[in-house]
Amino acid sequence: MVDTSIYMLNEIRPVQPEDDLKTIMKRFKKTGFSVLPVVNAENKVCGTVFREDIEFLEDRSQKLESYRHLIRMLYVDVSMGWFEVFQFFANNKCDLIPIADREMHYLGYYELIDFLDILTNTPFLHEDGVILTISKGVKDYSFTEITQIVEANNATLFGAFVSKIDEDIASIVLKLSVHDINNTKLSFRRYGYQIVNEKEDDKYIDNLKERSDYLEKYLNI
Repeated sequence: MVDTSIYMLNEIRPVQPEDDLKTIMKRFKKTGFSVLPVVNAENKVCGTVFREDIEFLEDRSQKLESYRHLIRMLYVDVSMGWFEVFQFFANNKCDLIPIADREMHYLGYYELIDFLDILTNTPFLHEDGVILTISKGVKDYSFTEITQIVEANNATLFGAFVSKIDEDIASIVLKLSVHDINNTKLSFRRYGYQIVNEKEDDKYIDNLKERSDYLEKYLNI
């Protein structure tokens, strides 16, 4: 399991709603990022501001708070796993994202490049195997139990993440080594898990690789 806390950074000072656009654009040019965290005076995360949203505004003496609709409520929770963070980067096409605790206090930020490095070195992406999606109540499943079920069927769990939560039902995507998947599915059913789908990893992993390649190109723009 990757400890995402080691990738938390605090080198860049976040902008505030009271900052004027001229100051914020200088910060963008200095850092080279396309996104900056927005934090208020109480050190609470307000979201993010994208360079593309403000760089063509003519009156740069205006404060960011005058354009509150441009502050996007994008951030990640400190408890999120590395793959969830990577998905967040991919879905929102950003190269930096602020981190908040449960009370929305600003803790720092993640950089996309660090999570691309994690992805490109993980067995989830490169090992041959089977993708199995299971579901169970959010209060009922545990990754410890999932791992035990997989190992009891003489398989290896290369990776797992919660892909979505819908009405208190969590969908969990598993990457398993090639084995007799039927016995594994039966075991999951005995423990109260629903089998959402099963497929060879080709299309799914190809999609992840495409996202990884896209994000690497995005960083080099």
